Amino acid sequence: MNERKYELNKIDEYTWEVPKTGNMRVPGQLFVDEDTARGLVDEARGGADWNALDQVINVASLPGIVKTSIGLADIHPGYGFPIGGVAAFEKDKGVAVAGGVGFDINCGVRLLKTPLNTRELEKSKERIADDLYENVPAGLGSEGEIDLSVDEINHALIEGAQFSIDRGYGFEADREFIEETGKIDGANPEYVSRRAKQRQFKQIGTLGSGNHYLEIQTVEKIYEPEAARAFGLSEGQVLVAIHTGSRALGHQIGQDYLKKLEEASKKYDLPIMEKELVSAPIDSPEGQKYLSAMRCGINCAFANRQALSGLARQSLKRSIGLKPRDVKTVYEVGHNTAKFEHHETKGEDKELLVHRKGSTRAFGPGREELPEAYRDRGAPLLVGGTMGTASYILRGSEKSMNETFGSGIHGAGRSMSRKKAKSKFWGEDVEKRLNKEGITIRTHSYPGLAEEAPGAYKDVDQVVSSVHQSGLTPAVAKLKPQIVLKG
Repeated sequence: MNERKYELNKIDEYTWEVPKTGNMRVPGQLFVDEDTARGLVDEARGGADWNALDQVINVASLPGIVKTSIGLADIHPGYGFPIGGVAAFEKDKGVAVAGGVGFDINCGVRLLKTPLNTRELEKSKERIADDLYENVPAGLGSEGEIDLSVDEINHALIEGAQFSIDRGYGFEADREFIEETGKIDGANPEYVSRRAKQRQFKQIGTLGSGNHYLEIQTVEKIYEPEAARAFGLSEGQVLVAIHTGSRALGHQIGQDYLKKLEEASKKYDLPIMEKELVSAPIDSPEGQKYLSAMRCGINCAFANRQALSGLARQSLKRSIGLKPRDVKTVYEVGHNTAKFEHHETKGEDKELLVHRKGSTRAFGPGREELPEAYRDRGAPLLVGGTMGTASYILRGSEKSMNETFGSGIHGAGRSMSRKKAKSKFWGEDVEKRLNKEGITIRTHSYPGLAEEAPGAYKDVDQVVSSVHQSGLTPAVAKLKPQIVLKG
């Protein structure tokens, strides 16, 4: 029987402590507004089997966790970790947790900027939408024009974005503005199953389904002019946002290693508080193999988004004559990863394994990992809202470095399950309503469109307002969807 009391201590208007009780090794910390905090408590006290507050507490009970188990403003239940969850672990005492990354390894967003403005876009919206729909593969099981062998897949899992650049999908200049410059070291394809590779033979250069999208957006509002200038943004400018991840390969890696880490948890006598919260000591053979396979998933996602960026550029050239080199990368960053990073804890610089599940790296000013052009301002956070509302660009800050291991929100966060959304919304109705609002939709699945209805998500403006007002990740710009391509 669950005897947790679910008490929260209010630190300030946007920060709440989950006191250390029971098996918790550290307290939890929620960076949310009061309505969200109370909602999390009510849900847990109401006996929901699957709730985010229990997951924050469970993560706080894992060996080697440092400082706190974090829930961000877009928090909602996930597999093992909450989505919007962050936890860092000591290298010698901590664990690698498959549920702290999830199945869509390195799902993330690439943002491209164009020289076009809103008025120029309006003249060609339907033509652009039609060409994107015809030439960017999207949807469950979608296959692209890049058909690879096992050996070629191995190269993609090691080389990341460079793999796609070498095949003509983009430019070397892109890499400067990709997290990890589009490639993370330590990826060994030997630790990825043949089944995972087979599922990926024709999926590099494909968008996928669910909450993945390609959007043509415009900059609706600038909040921080200096940061916007550093990022090369101006009001009315036309942008391209690509949200997808490692596709079937990442999902299979997640499935494969849930079984392996369950065995490891039992072998090393580690707690299993939820079936997806299995783990292995970081320095164990099992932990090292999972981290290496997960890095392959990270690189696969980099290769995929790079290829999709190339397809988007080709499409804009065909439809409106825009030169591919005039479509430049603003930034690309993932939000389902585990990475070794240096962070200050108790006045000491330590290398920690930081798990971000539905959370974006939000490094503040001065970090050498950032592109030189952005180093004075902090990293851009690319926050997806919904196809009927808005997306945002935020930035990392000194506070995010101190409070959340340099992490920030990744989206609005779901307010209802996909199953419930499909029972409440009708895809054709969603399309009609968005068309009336001036948003052009192209979808390969009306049930999928219903799952992603704006009403199935939290209010992104409210979510962003809380992290902006708190100073955790200040807002730089608000983006309005104009054309939406969904699987």
